[in-house]
Amino acid sequence: MERFKVVIVDDDAVSLESLSFSLGKDARFSLEGSAKNGVQGKKLIMRVQPDLLFLDVEMPDMTGMELLQELRGSISWNMRVVFYTAYDKYMIQAIRESAFDYLLKPFEEQDLKDILARFMEQVSNRTPSTAAASIPAGQTFIVFTPTNDMRALRPAEIGFFRYCSERKQWEAVLNGQPPLVLRRGMTAEQIIQYSPSFVQIHQSYIINIDYLMIIRDNRCLLYPPFDEVVELLVSKKYKKELQDRFCL
Repeated sequence: MERFKVVIVDDDAVSLESLSFSLGKDARFSLEGSAKNGVQGKKLIMRVQPDLLFLDVEMPDMTGMELLQELRGSISWNMRVVFYTAYDKYMIQAIRESAFDYLLKPFEEQDLKDILARFMEQVSNRTPSTAAASIPAGQTFIVFTPTNDMRALRPAEIGFFRYCSERKQWEAVLNGQPPLVLRRGMTAEQIIQYSPSFVQIHQSYIINIDYLMIIRDNRCLLYPPFDEVVELLVSKKYKKELQDRFCL
């Protein structure tokens, strides 16, 4: 009988033990390893190449979405992702769009059985999965606010990101909404990974290049609704990349 390889990435020891125990009851699946943070998880995933990945939404060093973004382009096998999370309500749809399924903590045995049944059905039908390698560029992604709330965003909602040196935090400037302050510790490198449309132009600015209209006097002018913004200065450090991306 074919056994499918499973990996769990979750920093919650109780949840990890509970899921491991339940998976052990199903002889069709083989738990090949677990990791408690994103860095360890990435190495484990690339080594094991699991058929099924249970991934925590929030970990000490990164979010599950960020881990998938880092794996973009590296997954050459058919891997299905199940987000293992305590978050529900409005976030579930956003999470579901970037994964095969989700499992809420604490989970019911029947919920896990249903997920495994759906997995087996897809494998039998050879239905392509949604894996990190195939996350669309315009896909919903998840960020965390300073109060640790989760917020789902799409690239089209964002004109640019601005770094506030006083607070030492990035914020997203949104269409028709107040700027969204991001959790402390978020880096420019992490923001850029969310979408190919995000390009850094200055130590303090990352723009959505889809809104870029013209570069005048070393400043980026954007299309509406961000056409009144005049602060987006292009520094020498990032000018070459911007010219290459904008075909100048």
